[in-house]
Amino acid sequence: MERTSGSADGVVINAAGRSLDQLRAALAKIPATAASVQIRGAAGTDRFLMALDTPLQLVVEGPLGDYAFAFHRQAQVRVNGAVGDGVAEGMASGVVRIDGDAGVGAGTAVSGGTLAIYGAAGARCGAALQGGEIFVRGNVGPGAASGAVGGTIVIGGDAAEGLGDAMRGTTVFIRGRVAALGRGAREAPLRERERLRLGLLLINAGIRGDAKEFRRIVSDALLQHEARRPRGELDPSWR
Repeated sequence: MERTSGSADGVVINAAGRSLDQLRAALAKIPATAASVQIRGAAGTDRFLMALDTPLQLVVEGPLGDYAFAFHRQAQVRVNGAVGDGVAEGMASGVVRIDGDAGVGAGTAVSGGTLAIYGAAGARCGAALQGGEIFVRGNVGPGAASGAVGGTIVIGGDAAEGLGDAMRGTTVFIRGRVAALGRGAREAPLRERERLRLGLLLINAGIRGDAKEFRRIVSDALLQHEARRPRGELDPSWR
């Protein structure tokens, strides 16, 4: 472990030759006041830093393998490169940013935090989403948001077939085309309330775009519920 030349508080860790347990132990010794931690030598590693729970800011040189940062908590992570399948699966809090593409099942069963993918994502992105936010700058594969029950997904590109299949409490914002919506998914009006919310989400994720360019996809049940409320306003406690 060595300090970076660019910052007195920055730390560089070479992950090559270290087990994941050894790498977690090294991170545990770094004070939360450290400006950032750069991790090198992790290219191609599967299950990289699964179940990480630390307040540190990490910059990881990729690409990484499957299930990177699964069951993630607290940390603010940026990966320079693509990732394999299952990135951030089961994440509960924190931020994971991917400067590249992601494989199948990105953000599956996320319950909190933010996953931002600045490339494309494979099939079943955000499947079984429970909470939190997922951003994909590019396209998503089949079955995005399938079985999702909460949270928000923002898609800057196109979606393959099955978008929102059997989802319930989740909202999907999409700028591109949808090959086919899944069972029970419907396009809903993008009212001023949602437009303002989406604008803030885009700013927080560092994604350029005008919220007016997006469409809103929700479940048919949620759309009917909105229609029964005064002025069609959304009840945030509905599930």
